[in-house]
Amino acid sequence: MIKAVALDYGGYAVTFTVSQLSLRMAVSSICSPAASSWNLGRLGKGLSGFEGTGDVLLFKTELVRLGEVPGVGGDAAVVLARAGVAEGQVFALGPDGSYDVELNRFFRELDGWGVRSPNSIRAYARDLVLFGRFLAGRRGGKSIWEAGQEDLRAYRRARRSGPGAVSAGTWNRFIAALDKWAEWAVYEKLIDTVPFRYADVTVWTPRGPAKVLVNTERDPGEESGPVRFLPYEDYLRWRDVGLRGLLPDGSPDPAWRGRHGERNAAFADLMVGTGMRLGEASSLLVSELPPPGGGRRTGELLLPASITKRNRARSVFVSQRVLHRVHQYVDIERDELVSRMHAAGTYDRAAGLVLVDGTGRAGLRLTGGSGVRGYARFGVAERLRLARAGDDGKPTAPLWLWLGEDGMPLRRSTWQTAFRRANERCARLGVNVAATPHTLRHIFAVHMLGLLLRQTVQALRMRPGETLTSQQVKRLLVGDPLRKLQLLLGHRQIATTFTYLDVLDEAQEIVLSALREWDEEAEALSRVDEQAAA
Repeated sequence: MIKAVALDYGGYAVTFTVSQLSLRMAVSSICSPAASSWNLGRLGKGLSGFEGTGDVLLFKTELVRLGEVPGVGGDAAVVLARAGVAEGQVFALGPDGSYDVELNRFFRELDGWGVRSPNSIRAYARDLVLFGRFLAGRRGGKSIWEAGQEDLRAYRRARRSGPGAVSAGTWNRFIAALDKWAEWAVYEKLIDTVPFRYADVTVWTPRGPAKVLVNTERDPGEESGPVRFLPYEDYLRWRDVGLRGLLPDGSPDPAWRGRHGERNAAFADLMVGTGMRLGEASSLLVSELPPPGGGRRTGELLLPASITKRNRARSVFVSQRVLHRVHQYVDIERDELVSRMHAAGTYDRAAGLVLVDGTGRAGLRLTGGSGVRGYARFGVAERLRLARAGDDGKPTAPLWLWLGEDGMPLRRSTWQTAFRRANERCARLGVNVAATPHTLRHIFAVHMLGLLLRQTVQALRMRPGETLTSQQVKRLLVGDPLRKLQLLLGHRQIATTFTYLDVLDEAQEIVLSALREWDEEAEALSRVDEQAAA
């Protein structure tokens, strides 16, 4: 039996034991309680155990923190990984601290049921845990295995009404998670039939209308709100005031105590300049960065399938201006931090590091390994543990691009905190601008779509003497630019990319103006043809 560490989303640290043979986890103690706000109530304070909490709790495994558990050796992470325990793997505990083997097996097997994104797996687990909290607290102590249609209706009333009501999109994501669990449970013969009602609904698919079974408690309302978009000028003000610590007039703030303003600004510029998702931008390795200069206006950054949504590899392009800023962080701030931590022996004490002998654009070579392994072979959990090996065979620095004050990899949750603090600082200084990591992706998408549309219109005007059908014009004006943007953003469906047309002020006018111009030319050509035929 081996001890490990897990943290739930509310800040509760739990030490538990994991069998190398069965993955059955038994909670041995709970420590470091911290208040956390959930939609269905607040977690208890000052707990010394789970007795009497009445809450189903959600946790995630943090193998990289094994070194913080007394008596756990550095090889524990390897043993746990061999047993099937993954970094960031979520699991739920019942109100009495019990470990539901089958429900937690469902969380582990979600990637084999079409839910491959770590973010989606965490969201599905969180949704089901909230449902479990509701059942335990308001439906007579039921578990999810005993839930039925009336329980689901009661949960909908609690979640979709009142001041704290969630959006239709959030509710429907829970329904998707519940449907996936029910389908899996029936397949595994853990329940006889799906306990919820479904109805035939006609939906539009890429191949046309089709009838599908839909949970009757699914909300037919708007799936998602409007795209949150900031003009680029507002983004620059938010970045400089919120992240870099300047005053609204652009002058230095004597009261600013932030230590990583340039690092955070470089990270934000990389996101807004490429449209990467937070999980993608935050999981990069130093060796994956394109080199600066080289006579090209942009550098190609290959995002491996192991860190992208739905495991779809793609390329993004980084301007030399942004690339220079990121390399400046690497060469100055990051290098100084790494040298200081290495001298202090930080990396020698880190548990579970995987040493790397050499790196290149194609991949890296592990110490003691043979041949180069492509970057797509390393997921987020493995990347967190990669470190360069020195001549003495000891770790000298993490390969993870973005490092914290302790010289160790920054998690995505830290970036979310940095954005929240930037918003709070802007509000205090009277700058009425707020942003999230996904807002930066929207800024990129809207500006890039506008540029692609303008370039397409210019290309059409450079084709004298050519006759294009109306369908060809529509494809060139809309389909081609949107397809390019779809590839840059990594959207699975082009319909998702179409949402950016709604916030592009000039897009509709560009399209309508070009189509009017074509219609006038087509009408003139038609008259000429009619006269010739007469």
